[in-house]
Amino acid sequence: MALAHDFKVFSGSSNPGLAQRISDYLKRPLGKATVGRFSDGEIHVEIGENVRGQDVFIIQSTCPPANDHLMELLIICDALKRASAGSINAVMPYYGYARQDRKVAPRTPITAKLIADMLEVAGVNRVVSMDMHAGQIQGFFNIPSDHLYGSPVFLEDLRKRFPDTQDLVIVSPDAGGVERARAYSKRLNSGLAIIDKRRPRPNSSEVMNLIGDVKGKDTVLVDDMVDTAGTLAQAAAALKDKGARRVVAYAVHPVLSGPAIQRITDSVLEEVVFTDTVPLAPAAQACSKIRVLTTERLFGEAIARIHRADSLSSLFV
Repeated sequence: MALAHDFKVFSGSSNPGLAQRISDYLKRPLGKATVGRFSDGEIHVEIGENVRGQDVFIIQSTCPPANDHLMELLIICDALKRASAGSINAVMPYYGYARQDRKVAPRTPITAKLIADMLEVAGVNRVVSMDMHAGQIQGFFNIPSDHLYGSPVFLEDLRKRFPDTQDLVIVSPDAGGVERARAYSKRLNSGLAIIDKRRPRPNSSEVMNLIGDVKGKDTVLVDDMVDTAGTLAQAAAALKDKGARRVVAYAVHPVLSGPAIQRITDSVLEEVVFTDTVPLAPAAQACSKIRVLTTERLFGEAIARIHRADSLSSLFV
């Protein structure tokens, strides 16, 4: 049965390339919206077409500069709410502030929850994101939240790259990523290893021990994001020290701040594969060790199915 209302897709300025690819997948143009700034830096938004009663999807990662892109998303949502959109769906391929998901010390914030509250107040009816740093962030919302995974994209690439998984070992770079690594290992019928990592301060890590056998094996580090690449480079070095034959990495979000590119370039990593949830800076694009896989089919299908009120379950396979 045809729905009485249509849907439109809008884009913020954080990742216009991915937004255009999603729009092309859905075979419809991006909605007209002007995002500008006043002379003092304040963000100004104007929706350029009628959205009354329609399902609206805004594609906006809160990647660096995170605060600018977050405010832009909130203001776009407010504009759509005041334009009487039927529903407002925030499609956030990368959910910023997700690492602040709990109190790690006295008198510290839980900023991931604050962001969820701000989105709801701005008028968001549903959030769609991919590989949030912590699964419990879904529970921070009092509205529907769809948590997609980059694993279908990565697994397809891994099966082509490593058709024989007998000598393949999936490696978690820390204890927190064991569940993710185990899921990859199970689907690929490969080995599993875990790196025990201690982090004395933010954006700093020290590899302590390796659990599992990687000698003479092809090893694949899997993670949700790479920020300064300190963990990744140290983990790769630890695997090589333990006799790994090859070391590659797959991580969903290429945040790549500070010395990340130089660390990847100087590391023993053969290649690092990311998705396009965060656009690469020119320096990252020029790095021969970095390759990007696209996610437009996953997000495009999610948008289409949400509009049709269909199940998203098959997207997780």
